[in-house]
Amino acid sequence: MVAAVGILGGSVLVAKGMLGGPSDVSGGTLTGSFQDARPASPSPAGPSPEELAAIERAKRVAALDAALKKYAAGRPEFSVAVHDRTTGQTYAYRGAEKYETASVVKVQVLACLLLTAQDAGRKLTTNEKSLADKMIRYSDNAATTSLYGKVGRINGLTACNKRLGLTQTKVSSSWGLTRTTVADQVRLLTQLVSDGGGLTAASRAYAHQLMSTVAPDQDWGVPAAAKDGEDATVKNGWLQRSTENNLWIINSVGRITGDGTDVSIAVLTHANKTMDGGIGHVEKVAALTRTHLKY
Repeated sequence: MVAAVGILGGSVLVAKGMLGGPSDVSGGTLTGSFQDARPASPSPAGPSPEELAAIERAKRVAALDAALKKYAAGRPEFSVAVHDRTTGQTYAYRGAEKYETASVVKVQVLACLLLTAQDAGRKLTTNEKSLADKMIRYSDNAATTSLYGKVGRINGLTACNKRLGLTQTKVSSSWGLTRTTVADQVRLLTQLVSDGGGLTAASRAYAHQLMSTVAPDQDWGVPAAAKDGEDATVKNGWLQRSTENNLWIINSVGRITGDGTDVSIAVLTHANKTMDGGIGHVEKVAALTRTHLKY
């Protein structure tokens, strides 16, 4: 899905309960990472289990910081965030840097559509489900434009984003040029699976159904970090920008679940020379988070 402009159609480790307020730190900082641990019990014989776990987490973050900084040298700009539902922690590298969404904004449109139907006390209509299916599974732009109108365009989507806790996302009248951060994207992904969010279990299950069955030619990005037997959901975005010398925006957001693993991942990039090169870039970044965070 390539379209014309206007048509498209640091690190931080945040403790459980702190997902609502991301920071933007360029590497080497561990913010709030110990606050989710239970108070350490006195241990005259050595560090407590809680202290040992915190030390191990800090080592993993430091290793990932170093790996991402090394990888970033000479490559297109990128940001990445990982929210681990098992530990309640969020890692973010350049987490507050803003990028144009391209088609990953379609997840926001889907969430807003579901909220709008919930507010009205109804299920999605047959037509809405057909459009949502095309929008998420096939990244259809015409379907997205139709649903964008149904949810109220800029004002409607902005209001939904506020309800979903997306504080760093600015909606554009050309929906694919909406600007966002990886911190906001993992926050949105968390809302799509969280009991405590605004979406009902039925709405969350429907979003999972769509994002776990995207067209084969769009099944790249985050799923590349999944191991055999694990489940992955994804929505990707790609756009060749005439305002950036025809370089490519390549983005991927999704979730990986398996035995002991439940993480949401967002990778946002721009200034890629080619689409294929950008896909490889996104997948390498996602893989590095798994290698070093060991989820």
